[in-house]
Amino acid sequence: MVKETAFYDVLGVSPTASTDELKKAYRKLALKFHPDKNPNEGEKFKLISQAYETLSNPEKRKIYDQGGEQALKEGPTGGGGGFSSPMDIFDMFFGGGLRRNKERRGKDVVHQLTVTLEELHNGTTRKLALQKHVICSKCEGVGGKKPPEKCPSCRGTGMQVRIQQLGPGMVSQVQSMCGECRGQGERINPKDKCKTCEGKKVVRERKILEVNVDKGMEDGQKIMFSGEGDQEPGVEPGDIVVVLDEQEHQTFKRYGNDLSLSMRISLVESLCGFQKPIQTLDDRTLLISAIPGEVIKHGDTKCVMGEGMPQYRNPFEKGRLVIHFQVDFPTKIPVDRIPQLEKILPPRPEVIIPDEAEECQLIEVEASYERNRRRRHQDHMMYDDDDDDEGMHGGRQHVQCQQS
Repeated sequence: MVKETAFYDVLGVSPTASTDELKKAYRKLALKFHPDKNPNEGEKFKLISQAYETLSNPEKRKIYDQGGEQALKEGPTGGGGGFSSPMDIFDMFFGGGLRRNKERRGKDVVHQLTVTLEELHNGTTRKLALQKHVICSKCEGVGGKKPPEKCPSCRGTGMQVRIQQLGPGMVSQVQSMCGECRGQGERINPKDKCKTCEGKKVVRERKILEVNVDKGMEDGQKIMFSGEGDQEPGVEPGDIVVVLDEQEHQTFKRYGNDLSLSMRISLVESLCGFQKPIQTLDDRTLLISAIPGEVIKHGDTKCVMGEGMPQYRNPFEKGRLVIHFQVDFPTKIPVDRIPQLEKILPPRPEVIIPDEAEECQLIEVEASYERNRRRRHQDHMMYDDDDDDEGMHGGRQHVQCQQS
């Protein structure tokens, strides 16, 4: 009769399991919960390794069966002892194959770099200053004069286990990360700690990266610096990822490889032609012309080919410069000029006015009234949508007039 079955339960075997059954169970679970495959299952992997190490050793298994895990901690040196590193057990069992094929890798570090539209158009090189962890050159990542020793508090497991008595024959096992070694399973003797890194194995260092912003790059585009992330002994450094953040431009807006701008012209310019200069993003001046007699209407859109953004990695090919025209109309025209305009402009269309027509006067609409009108219109459209839904689901019909 065994005192507790927690280790057997972890491996999913019965207390009478044979050595082969223990090996089979450990092999299946260790591969499933290895940190390289499941980074979030590190604690589960440690527990599986502790259980197998105990039950695969006949002497430790006997002590565990008789007194549970507490008996292991209090047992003689030859039998009780502490737990070995979970990775060491895995390497001994599998020959270290998985760890050699796939090294542990650090996290990527993301930095945002604000750039102007001019820089994205012309290309530039920017310097990015950042702080990163690098392996201590004084102790070469060891942490002290001597290699780390097994943590005496957790005996190298990285975990502290407490047994709570719940009732007659019932116990609970509570695990928590070891506060002494912070889950590492090892520590540097205070006397041997490296004075440069204070036993942390890494130090903070200021790093200057030269970021090459190529012509045609876009907002949100990523620039990778492989292996430039934080360093840690035994861990492959991650990457530094620079994300471009495009500032809003006062004149131009970008749409893919096209550039867009709004140009205000007077009524006489829209009717009689004009010439206007445009300052480009690469400090050139374009002269935009409208031929006299070619009317530019309010809301018209024209474009200039090849004056947009350069294509990324093909900078000699450029998009369009799209110009949206807005015509400023005069607020009033002198009455004595109207006959002259009527002679120049196309004649008014003939309108038949009924005898019973009532003459009325046009006045300006207040801005607040216009805003309220639009809001009421939006609310009405939302109400119509709700009615449509009810008509679909509840059998209610809704008829809407077609607008001409």
